[in-house]
Amino acid sequence: MKTLLRTVASVVMVLALIGGMSLLTACGKGPAKPEAALDTPEHHYLTGIRLSNKEDWDGAMRSFQRAVDLDPKFAPGYAGMGLVHGAKGEYKEAYKAIDKAEDLQKSPVIVAEVMKIRVLSMERRKDWVEDAEDAYKTAMKRDPQNAELHFYMGRAYRMGLEFDKSADQFKTVLDLNRDFTGEADKEWHVVQKIQRAAPGTKIGKQIAIIEKISRADVAALFIQELNIDRLFEKRGKTFDPSFKSPGKEEFKADSIVAMEPATDIATHPLKPDIDTVIQLGVRGLEPSPDHKFEPSKPLLKAEYAVMLEDIMIRITGDTKLATQFFGQKSPYPDVRPDMYYFNAAMVLGSRGILEADKVTGEFGGGQAVSGADALLAIRMFKEALKI
Repeated sequence: MKTLLRTVASVVMVLALIGGMSLLTACGKGPAKPEAALDTPEHHYLTGIRLSNKEDWDGAMRSFQRAVDLDPKFAPGYAGMGLVHGAKGEYKEAYKAIDKAEDLQKSPVIVAEVMKIRVLSMERRKDWVEDAEDAYKTAMKRDPQNAELHFYMGRAYRMGLEFDKSADQFKTVLDLNRDFTGEADKEWHVVQKIQRAAPGTKIGKQIAIIEKISRADVAALFIQELNIDRLFEKRGKTFDPSFKSPGKEEFKADSIVAMEPATDIATHPLKPDIDTVIQLGVRGLEPSPDHKFEPSKPLLKAEYAVMLEDIMIRITGDTKLATQFFGQKSPYPDVRPDMYYFNAAMVLGSRGILEADKVTGEFGGGQAVSGADALLAIRMFKEALKI
């Protein structure tokens, strides 16, 4: 009986050892085996970058994951995973993956530092620009001629509202004349517009980096950068657009509470600016009949032209501007004389405040307005009216 028990115990121990070895093997499994000629870490990393440029973050993560499955020590794969985590707002996981990439990469590779700069530009935590600069300086010691490094540091400076430093980085990319030249050229021209516009307020600088500004943004620009409330008071006439009955003072029942001009801006951070432009009655920035301002709605160039034309008429007192170009032929192939913004486009275009496309000659009324373009137009507006 004792012999039998010892035999059973021995069998159990052997099975346990086999099970344990199987578990260790499963946990510490080696690299995945390639299944095709292009099933390589490098190919999957490049695919992940291409998908991330299209903001297909799930697809990018699958590619980066496959890269590290094939080679658990492939640093760019972990850096790419960090980028995806950052894009999804998972910053703790992002920096963890990037740190692993930094530990694995060997000089002169600097992919971890580049991805860290990109993720910091997404998160924008306290002192993030300084952290990005630290990563940039580290990478510069190993690969100072890396165009990608200079490009994303240029973007970081732009997002950090340091436009002069941003322009210098993009100029460096163009001087290197390697990778990212097309992207850097576009970014450089945007920064140049911002520099020319020279926004004088913090909110103006913040709006300058927005690719497509909203109705709330333009309201803030009109108040903060153009100071239309003061200009209307000084050179034009302000008015209260609310209805007033003639004669005796209007009767108001105690039980009736007037509805707010706009009911969708109560918690909006730019509410004071929006309230002011509503009170001033700027054409094109009025609330709808159902009391909606739609603060997040993207601003179109045609709408912007109408607003600027109205402000110009109000400041100068020249009401003839409203019909100045009626009956004339349109110089813009995309703007017919019967379109609602034709006269505004002509008024602003003839004064160089809003420019047409230099290649096609189109005004682009249906295009969204960028913060840089909006600010530059305000700068040209001020110069045209000498204000």
